[in-house]
Amino acid sequence: MKYILKRAREEGEKAYEKATKIVDEGVSRGSLTLKGFEMEVEVDGRRHKVKAIDGGAVEEDRGGKKLLRIKITAEVSCVEGEHIVDPVVREYTITFSRHTANNATVGFAVARADPPDGRETDAERAVRP
Repeated sequence: MKYILKRAREEGEKAYEKATKIVDEGVSRGSLTLKGFEMEVEVDGRRHKVKAIDGGAVEEDRGGKKLLRIKITAEVSCVEGEHIVDPVVREYTITFSRHTANNATVGFAVARADPPDGRETDAERAVRP
């Protein structure tokens, strides 16, 4: 949040006002609070519980190119009746950057090779709506 407002201020008063409005709306909804977030979802007829353990964002400079990395540590468990089974704790990193050709923002995440069901299953979990 501080980084966004800092960069918006560098762009000028209009950008700063717009960014402040968006950040304030997010704060009012609690959308900037990741730690402790819990939700139950259904995927392919099975219930899962997702719990955010921690998270944050860092900016990196890669040869003059700025990257924004959002890191989320989460526990995902299957729910069978009233029981939680097969909890998996993972740190996910989502990276955003801008491409200079068209200044488009692009984000990506990498599937891990070491989750219980393998890399393909982890990739599938990451892209499901």
